[in-house]
Amino acid sequence: MSKTLTVRYFAAFREQAGTHEETVSLAANTARDVFELLKKRHGSTEPLRHCKVAINDEMADWDAPVGDGDTILLFPPVAGG
Repeated sequence: MSKTLTVRYFAAFREQAGTHEETVSLAANTARDVFELLKKRHGSTEPLRHCKVAINDEMADWDAPVGDGDTILLFPPVAGG
């Protein structure tokens, strides 16, 4: 069953998607599903283990469930030191 989600992209993900935010309809049950489906759509090569996700402004695990109307925030790896 498809869910309507708002997805916000940051840094490299924003560049790959060509937008900072979009509303999508996806057959996704978890944050991991959202990442994998959008990774294919936008051609990202980032491995999941290097990235972070938040659901409705709360940092989340990749296996966290997503619900219809949720806002998903995708963060690529950040270099630091």
